[in-house]
Amino acid sequence: MNECIEMKNVSWMREGKTVLDGIDWKVGEGEHWALFGLNGSGKTTLLNLLCGYIWPTTGEIHVLGHKFGEIDLRELRKSIGWVSSSLQERIHSGEKAQHLVVSGKFASFGLYDKPEDEDFDRAAALMEQLRCGHLKDRTYQTCSQGEQQKLLIARALMASPKLLILDEATNGLDFISKEGLLDSINELARQPDAPNMLYVTHHTEEILPIFAHTLLLRRGREFTQGKTSEVLSTESLSEFFEMPVQVDWNGNRAWLSRK
Repeated sequence: MNECIEMKNVSWMREGKTVLDGIDWKVGEGEHWALFGLNGSGKTTLLNLLCGYIWPTTGEIHVLGHKFGEIDLRELRKSIGWVSSSLQERIHSGEKAQHLVVSGKFASFGLYDKPEDEDFDRAAALMEQLRCGHLKDRTYQTCSQGEQQKLLIARALMASPKLLILDEATNGLDFISKEGLLDSINELARQPDAPNMLYVTHHTEEILPIFAHTLLLRRGREFTQGKTSEVLSTESLSEFFEMPVQVDWNGNRAWLSRK
């Protein structure tokens, strides 16, 4: 099997402090993974390494079949879509929804290049796929948080990425908006041309069945990885959190409570 992601003994240090330590991780082509960890566990650092924004202190990184150090990372990033609520700070509040989505083709916020008609057609199709086609002529600031996240996902898909990173995608959403967004992500993952997807969260119940594998990250180290049904067990997570917790599976999702 070809690997979408391969990290070999990857560590990263900052100001003499080890932030990530000895990460070994493989994501096969066509696999969808969840990355689970508490705040400060090193998730964002790992994502920055994957996208080539920072360089590992030790170890090797391969993404989409390319070894870091042997490829232009600027070109590689064109094949990676990264959706994060932090991106919202870079978007002009008056930006039209369809323009925001089209801008993803050019990896910009705002349209500074001249799009073709087919670009708008593709944006419209992606918005319909994510159930936000009705937002076409709305401004970004008038959309709900859930709608804004869907627009950011559509924007990321404009460049037809081979790897899509969803980083705390439901942050700040109410229950109904969150479930609606998760439904859209679920449908997206089931498309025959779906990219590899990496879902980053610190809420177990957000890990949908389509994310069949999970990596647990704790204090900068891999705690465990494997099949989600085995990783998100009462025993495993009680050890992970260093306190007794209970995992109840409902709708093929792991719901966590304290014992």
